[in-house]
Amino acid sequence: MKVQNIHRRIIPTSASHVGKAFDSLATENDAIWPYEKWPAIRFEEGVKVGSKGGHGPVGYSIEAYSKGELIRFKFTQPQGFHGIHEFYLNEISEKETEIVHAIKMRTTFWASIQWLIAIRWLHDALIEDAFDKLENHFSIHKRSSTYNFWVRILRKKYDKK
Repeated sequence: MKVQNIHRRIIPTSASHVGKAFDSLATENDAIWPYEKWPAIRFEEGVKVGSKGGHGPVGYSIEAYSKGELIRFKFTQPQGFHGIHEFYLNEISEKETEIVHAIKMRTTFWASIQWLIAIRWLHDALIEDAFDKLENHFSIHKRSSTYNFWVRILRKKYDKK
C-alpha cells in the first residue's frame, strides 16, 4: 500500500527561532518531541546522518539532516515499512514558519493492516502533540490536542503510567 501522511502547522515566530527549537530534537531540552506523553525519541550517535534510533517500536536511521531546516529518517522498523518520514520547515514570513511532518512509504500486506488499525492513529496523535509542544514554546495561547476515541483506547497502557 502506498502511504502519504502529511501534517502541517504554522508556528507564530521566525524560521530562525523555530530552527533552533527544531535542532533540540532528541536532546535533554527537546522543544518538539512530546516525550512527556509518548516514548522518547533517541539516536545512538546523536542527531547526525547515519545515526540509528527511533521511538517505541518504530526504528529508523537519519538519512538527511540540514541544521534548522530538515531531518529525514529512513524506516528500519516496523517490518514492512519501506520509505521515509521527515520534518522540515518553510518560512512563511518574518513572523510565521510552517513545520511539516511527512511520511512517504510503501507497506507490505501485514504492515498495511498495522498502519490502518493502529499505527496511523497513534502517529497522527503523536505528531499533533509534537506540533502543540513546539507552538506552545513560542505562544502565550497554549494548545492541547484531544485524542479521538480510538486513540484513547490504543493508548490505555501509556495513560496508566
